[in-house]
Amino acid sequence: MKKTKEIHFEEAIQYHLIENDKYVKGDSADFDPELCLEKERIITFIKDTQLKNWQALEVIHGEETDNVLIADLRKHIGTNGVLSVIRNGFKCFGKKFKVAYFLPNNQLNDDTLALYNKNTLSVTRQLYFSNKDTKSLDMAIFLNGLPVVTLELKNKFTGQSTEHSKKQYKNDRDPNEPIFQFKKGALVHFAVDTDLAFMTTRLSGNKTFFLPFNLGVNDGAGNPPAEDGGYRTAYLWREVLQSDSLLDILNRFMHLQVEEKKILKDNVLKKIKKEVMIFPRYHQLDVVRKLIDDSKANGAGKNYLVQHSAGSGKSNSIAWLAHRLSSLHTELDEKIFHSVIVVTDRKVLDQQLQDTIYQFDHKQGVVEKIDEDTRQLVKALSGGTPIIITTVQKFPFVSEILEKLNEEQGEGSVELSTKGKRYAVIVDEAHSSQSGETAMDMKYVLNKDGVEERAAQYIAENEEDDEDEVIRTMLRRGKQDNLSFFAFTATPKYKTLKIFDEPNPKTGEAPFHDYTMRQAIEEKFILDVLANYTTYKTYYQITQTAEEDNHVERKKAARALARFLTLHEYNIAQKTEVMIEHFRTHVRHKIGQRAKAMVVTDSRLHAVRYKKAFDNYIEKKGYTDVRSLVAFSGTVEDPEVPDVNYTEVGMNNGIAEKALPEEFDTDDYKVLLVAEKYQTGFDQPLLHTMYVDKKLSGIQAVQTLSRLNRMAAGKEDTFVLDFRNEPEEIFSAFKPFYQQTRAEELTDPHHLYRLQSQIDEHQVIHENEIDNFCSVYFAPKRKESVHDHAKMNGVIDLAVERYVELDEESQGDFKGLLVNFRNMYAFLSQVMPYQDTDLEKLYTYLRYLLTKLPRDASGPGYKIDGDVELEYYRLQKISEGSINLESGSPDDLGGPSDVGTGTNTEEEVPLSELVKAINERFGTDFTEADRLFFEQIEEEAFESEDLKEAASANSFNDFSSILSKVFEDILIDRMDGNEEIFQRLMGDADVRGIAVNDIAKSLYKRFRKKGSE
Repeated sequence: MKKTKEIHFEEAIQYHLIENDKYVKGDSADFDPELCLEKERIITFIKDTQLKNWQALEVIHGEETDNVLIADLRKHIGTNGVLSVIRNGFKCFGKKFKVAYFLPNNQLNDDTLALYNKNTLSVTRQLYFSNKDTKSLDMAIFLNGLPVVTLELKNKFTGQSTEHSKKQYKNDRDPNEPIFQFKKGALVHFAVDTDLAFMTTRLSGNKTFFLPFNLGVNDGAGNPPAEDGGYRTAYLWREVLQSDSLLDILNRFMHLQVEEKKILKDNVLKKIKKEVMIFPRYHQLDVVRKLIDDSKANGAGKNYLVQHSAGSGKSNSIAWLAHRLSSLHTELDEKIFHSVIVVTDRKVLDQQLQDTIYQFDHKQGVVEKIDEDTRQLVKALSGGTPIIITTVQKFPFVSEILEKLNEEQGEGSVELSTKGKRYAVIVDEAHSSQSGETAMDMKYVLNKDGVEERAAQYIAENEEDDEDEVIRTMLRRGKQDNLSFFAFTATPKYKTLKIFDEPNPKTGEAPFHDYTMRQAIEEKFILDVLANYTTYKTYYQITQTAEEDNHVERKKAARALARFLTLHEYNIAQKTEVMIEHFRTHVRHKIGQRAKAMVVTDSRLHAVRYKKAFDNYIEKKGYTDVRSLVAFSGTVEDPEVPDVNYTEVGMNNGIAEKALPEEFDTDDYKVLLVAEKYQTGFDQPLLHTMYVDKKLSGIQAVQTLSRLNRMAAGKEDTFVLDFRNEPEEIFSAFKPFYQQTRAEELTDPHHLYRLQSQIDEHQVIHENEIDNFCSVYFAPKRKESVHDHAKMNGVIDLAVERYVELDEESQGDFKGLLVNFRNMYAFLSQVMPYQDTDLEKLYTYLRYLLTKLPRDASGPGYKIDGDVELEYYRLQKISEGSINLESGSPDDLGGPSDVGTGTNTEEEVPLSELVKAINERFGTDFTEADRLFFEQIEEEAFESEDLKEAASANSFNDFSSILSKVFEDILIDRMDGNEEIFQRLMGDADVRGIAVNDIAKSLYKRFRKKGSE
């Protein structure tokens, strides 16, 4: 017989499973197609492992016991599905029977190991699965007589591939046959040849969707040559279907995902339920197991980065990882992590985690979502909840709330000891905010006892007992021995790669694990958003109408000109016509008439004017097949329409901000116009086209355009029409994240000391003033005084006075050095063990000095609308086609540089000269506080991000307590010109208390309303 036939492929797989693993050889004759099981093997397993229950049943039913038990088993499978029965067993006449045993998370003893070893995995070749005909499956795998896996194998030597396997499953395998029925038959079906593997968990004829199940090669799809020179797909039976591995997948990975959707049918809103059986894709299985193995081997104290592209199934990966970490034990049966904290802003992940983990543990209380306030987080941490889902913004308030709870309930009633405790922190979207002060607060909350111990040791060794709080703050910045971070992102920044730096065992550098954009595109998990990319260019000619040719600052006036042009009524009208007509002609019929588009605008005012232009054009043309929604924050005033305020809700005819995604998901709306909203994290698979009228670069470009990449039934491509960016710019933005992202070497650790010396050379900052400021700032609570804030302001003001005496150029250079030091220390102190209290004190002092330095003398603002007018306008298509990311090599991501924030020293030029050169960036929109003193106080407080986070994370009483502590700071900022009321408020605690309470009520309501919209 020739050695190149398919039968030899089958033989090789079967041989490995039986000879090198624990499988036994099955026989098709043992399989009952109607019952969809091997009756004798099931009965043998139950007698062998649960003889007592079997005998009790036998007393009642005698010779019919076999049939009674199998009948009840089939009923339970029909009701609950095979996976549920495998995990949880079934009842027969009051007796509980198991059809499989799994290894426990801990306390493995001889009895449980013996039961586990009683499991029988059998492999059957050429399984005749129906009584209707003689068709057979190439291979099937059974667990104690229940079918769990089927395989259709193809041989490249005979010209067949996985495509033939897929067609066989779609066309020749009836989904109504018991073995192919969803949930009730085999759980997963593999299409395999010698090079590639694909899988599905649901056969639906021609609608069957197969997912790639391959390792990936060179950051793309496919499989590398086998290391032993054998089959490229050998990992499937050697790793995945290996007996312990398959049992682990059945026990702790596979689950039924249920989604509920609302649809409008016959003018009635109905709920439909969609069920998907989840079998982990290879990269998901691989990353979870590698992270678990590494954590088990090395314990806590590691920072891992997982760079997984959009479309990688990150939510399930996080759920599996959280569940496994929460139950991970050492060989001595000690928990490795006492709690797992999942840090996320995604509400959809909350419910998915709870639903998924409930299927594994089948008990409540394993997962707690912190959706109320910081009190809930404190109680969850102190109570040892296994998995806690929260936002990072709640951690800065933990110490205060803990103190308040003990005041209310009695000292010691609520304790949060971290002594001997270890935590795993899963970060849903790793980005630079993980290097901020809020992340440092989280580290301190989760390792307070460890930081205190290290601080005491440091003080003893360095004799710096007067700076204990400085030392504590310094020591919380770096890695914590009791914390492991598991950070997920598709677009890591330089800082992310350096902070989460646990190396990949293969490459020796971060990320620890990757699933690239290239592989996701090639495997068709996401669409290539750059495959159809068209750019337009706008040609302007403007003329100066002002008689005087005033001299203006070049950059400032150029921004004003650009803003004038992009907001010009004619420009917006022309682009609106292009977009609407393009959508109606080329887009609306896509995805079965369900395609949608997004318009990315330059600012909130641009969004407002585009929304009005869209509505006017659609009404003028009488179109009924395209309607738009707009998304922007806050209230917008249009200078051309005085006394009118625009809000998102108002322009969307009353649709609440929270309800907008759901409304946009209906067939009523086809276009969404956005300004800094829905450009990240927005998952709408029906988005097909994006119209871009905004400059994009770097990660922002990748995240914005990636809104289009989600797959949907019938969605075969995407389209981008870009009015503002060049193809080369978009290429440069995407290229670093197309394959594994790499970063430059870490900055020289001595660089901070060089910056410190350069700062000293300006003689603005004095060492004794830094010490004086920090002695107050870091004073323990028992030494706090009502005069502390005034003292710190007084010390800072000494440097401010010296700063204003510098010439303009020196001010710019000096401020640039301060900003650079602040940013670099915040980052480098996490990855380098400086342990230098002088650096920590300088960093703290500079953070507050920078807030008091006068704003840069950036020149006058310009309103040039009356000085120029648009004379000539042309919108022209420049390029169309694809932006090919395969070409060229990406630059490594760069680290922090010496670039500061110097003042603008541009020379002034005649306005007539500037109208020839137009920049496309525009200036900042400034908010204006009201005139009255208390309204000024409230407005200033409303701009505070810290207070915004405090309101979202706490009850009103706790928020009011937090506000009262910063109220004095805001008062002092407003004391000039308001001395009389200032003195009354500062001198009368009752009056101050009434003011704080009133302002707190208003602020709390405004913050919570803004957060819920």
